Amino acid sequence: MSQGGTPFLKMHGLGNDFVVLDLRAHPLALSPERVRALADRRTGIGCDQLITIEPPRDRGVAFMGIRNADGSVVESCGNATRCVGAVLLAETGLATLNLESLGGPLVVERAENGLVCVDMGPARLAWDAIPLAHPQDTLALDLSVGPLSAPSAVSMGNPHAVFVVDDVDAIDLPTWGPTVEHHALFPRRTNVEIIQARADGSVRMRVWERGVGMTRACGTGACAALVTAVRRGLVPERKAPVDLDGGRLWIEWRESDGHVRMTGPATRVFSGVLDPETGS
Repeated sequence: MSQGGTPFLKMHGLGNDFVVLDLRAHPLALSPERVRALADRRTGIGCDQLITIEPPRDRGVAFMGIRNADGSVVESCGNATRCVGAVLLAETGLATLNLESLGGPLVVERAENGLVCVDMGPARLAWDAIPLAHPQDTLALDLSVGPLSAPSAVSMGNPHAVFVVDDVDAIDLPTWGPTVEHHALFPRRTNVEIIQARADGSVRMRVWERGVGMTRACGTGACAALVTAVRRGLVPERKAPVDLDGGRLWIEWRESDGHVRMTGPATRVFSGVLDPETGS
């Protein structure tokens, strides 16, 4: 490998995996084509999202940029926030820090047992905050696709359509997820979650991520799932564990300010350096 390339970290949150680039000292041009090449699991490093740590634009410790595997720029990613937060908490020695993103400011703090907690900000429920193409009741949209119908819409800085089903494992989400993602009701496309409430008060969720496809976990999706479960009276409290294909997140939708708090792991896998000649 040539010398002088850009260092990267490979990290994941419950199997939702990232290439994290620290661009605070040395900016790097990231075209959609380059992002797709880096995200390719056969010829690149491989990831669901490429994440950049950039100089702060306002009052945060840093700005977090997020690009999906298809090269598109997106606003929010809960699992990536925990990963970047873990890096910056270790770097600064702080117990709490502010992180900036296109989806809004985020507060990251250390939690027990090595976990990371993120205040993801308020859940946005107005139709034009999702956004939708036209006014609708976001508790139950007038939308049906195959076996899925009447999703709730939530924005966690990025759009989510959350369908309540009897059995998440009985739904062929790879078939129906793309149809919902690209539905005309969602001008910026949407993430797609299917959830079921369990007798023990937990929520089971699977996800089709906008611009990525099936992933093992989605932090903002878990937040949207809990908000939907509360709005529909499916859980006894405003906090509950959400079980994804990759593991468990703990979500709380605070009544006092409408903010959603997410707690879970952030795992470092390996580090490397991008080759400056090939870009990978």
